[in-house]
Amino acid sequence: MRTTTKLFAAAACVGIVGYFGLVGYVHYHDTERNTLPTTAKNLSPLNASVLGILNEKGCDYCHTPSAKLPFYASFPVAKQLMEYDIQHGYKSFNLTDVRKSLLDNNAAPQSDLNKIEWVMQHQTMPPTRYTALHWAGHMSEQERGAVLEWIKTQRLAHYASADMAESRRNEPVQPIPQSLPVDGEKVALGMRLYHDPRLSGDNSISCAHCHQLGAGGVDGRKTSRGVGGAIGPINAPTVYNATFNIEQFWDGRAADLQAQAGGPPLNPIEMASTSWDEITDKLKQDPILTRDFTAVYPQGFSGASITDAIAEFEKTLITPNSPFDNYLRGDDSALSAQQKHGYQLFKENKCATCHGGKILGGRSFEPLGLKKDFGFGEITAADIGRMNVTKEVRDRLRQKVPTLRNVALTGPWFHRGDVKTLDEAVKEMLKYQVGTSLPQQDVDDIVAFLNSLNGVYTPYSPN
Repeated sequence: MRTTTKLFAAAACVGIVGYFGLVGYVHYHDTERNTLPTTAKNLSPLNASVLGILNEKGCDYCHTPSAKLPFYASFPVAKQLMEYDIQHGYKSFNLTDVRKSLLDNNAAPQSDLNKIEWVMQHQTMPPTRYTALHWAGHMSEQERGAVLEWIKTQRLAHYASADMAESRRNEPVQPIPQSLPVDGEKVALGMRLYHDPRLSGDNSISCAHCHQLGAGGVDGRKTSRGVGGAIGPINAPTVYNATFNIEQFWDGRAADLQAQAGGPPLNPIEMASTSWDEITDKLKQDPILTRDFTAVYPQGFSGASITDAIAEFEKTLITPNSPFDNYLRGDDSALSAQQKHGYQLFKENKCATCHGGKILGGRSFEPLGLKKDFGFGEITAADIGRMNVTKEVRDRLRQKVPTLRNVALTGPWFHRGDVKTLDEAVKEMLKYQVGTSLPQQDVDDIVAFLNSLNGVYTPYSPN
């Protein structure tokens, strides 16, 4: 009897909150409209429409860090429900960059477009638990269509490449370009330095020790081994296509390739040099390298000039012309029927929401264990991930989404190197990130698709 009374009281409270929710909702969004930045007046009609939809549906409640909440957010039941939605909504997706792109008429982050597209297509946002309290939060087919049209215009304007087949330019992924503009003389020097063990303290290992060009750009180890056999705390990510990453390292602590190249030489567990002066003193003893280097860098050897050359070389480490690239460019025969089905499953099961763009990843930081707590055991500093850089609690356990290009060659997988097969990797991602499982045949098809992502590395030639 007591339980029934409690349930009845809770239901009555939800009904009352729903009523006041509508009133508060209208009041809140009238206020929001009146306080939009003046730049909103110059928006394109489509941008203005999408921004209006985000405002009217209350997307900011759960997907921005500082949204104004309606007055009923402190009411019993409503408070608990909204706190739950905010916690899980903001953990999954931060809408701030999308709102800014709409207001500024700029490109929205590609991974954000992919995420919004999926929830629009599958009608999972706003969720039922949200619209139960926020009656005006329901989204019509016309509104969903406007958001999807905006995503398409964003892709066509900012992401689709000219060589893609017309029918595939609105895909969440794009082919790797055939080449990138580089300085050939710097590339030649960078290649020599990339393979030069004198960058390490005991002259025993080079950059190529952990990032082997003949082995998918990795070392094949669970975690890497440095000078004197020291064992590193994290799996070595591939150097191939790293130029397309939003930032470098799993936690994104390096802004670009040059900053990344400067890390391992002075890391005591990796290459263990004590200073750049120690490295440059050794290189200066090589008259041929010194002659060639000063011809390109008149200032001579320094940490900045050495890492600049290595970064220029690494820009050439791209792997275009995979079977999947050829498919995106219009060759339907490039993929088998199984691989095509695997790609469809890959999109349907939210994989492309994070693994999108040119390298199917590398453009966002996501928490491992989004839908179900991942079995970390003892959590290490490496597991903490992005939070080590940003100091934001939201970023705890977030890692940069790894590229899936050449993924069949880069095992073992995940930042700990714990996963030994692609089959296991797919199942783990479905379980912990999507909250689902698939029949074995579907997993096999996704793995077959992943094998279509192996591209072709062609050493740089100035001609």
